[in-house]
Amino acid sequence: MTAEAAQGYDVRSARPKRADARRNYERLLAEARTAFTEHGTDVALEDIARRAGVGIGTLYRHFPNRTALIGAVFYGELDALLARSRELARAPQPCRALIDWLRAVIDHAGTYRGLSRAFLCAAAEGSAELTRCSEPIHRAGSALLTRAQQAGSVRADVEIADLMQLTNAIALAVEQSPGDPGLADRLLTLTFTGLKAR
Repeated sequence: MTAEAAQGYDVRSARPKRADARRNYERLLAEARTAFTEHGTDVALEDIARRAGVGIGTLYRHFPNRTALIGAVFYGELDALLARSRELARAPQPCRALIDWLRAVIDHAGTYRGLSRAFLCAAAEGSAELTRCSEPIHRAGSALLTRAQQAGSVRADVEIADLMQLTNAIALAVEQSPGDPGLADRLLTLTFTGLKAR
């Protein structure tokens, strides 16, 4: 999902989308967001199309596969996470700021059941749709990580890609254990015990 597509452009033709196509696109995104929240990202795409009042062919014209649709929904909600990273970049304790931001990423992933699994699979498979979504998150996290490393709080050999994989794995574990509200914090604490500079 690119910024141009999010703003109503047909990426393949580089022309603005027709008004009806733009309305269909926006309805599909809205219904996908609701369906993913209520039922998880494995919900039938036919159900999303039906709820949006369009045929499945229209859905596939806008989103060639499930991963593209997940990416579009997630891309539309990156602003809050990126804004939070900018706030935390000014926090007095760089390591605490990094942990707080990763907790925000875990909480956000928990909004949509299956999102963490999709991101883990995307990293393994090189999915272009979700990779484009993850790039701004990696940049934001990298800035916070670098700040914590420069402060001497986190080991210099820690890389943001590995840290994001761990974060997605924690989010997936939390999703699988809804009866354990303290799990994310415990796993983050364990993670950062291993990341701390000696």
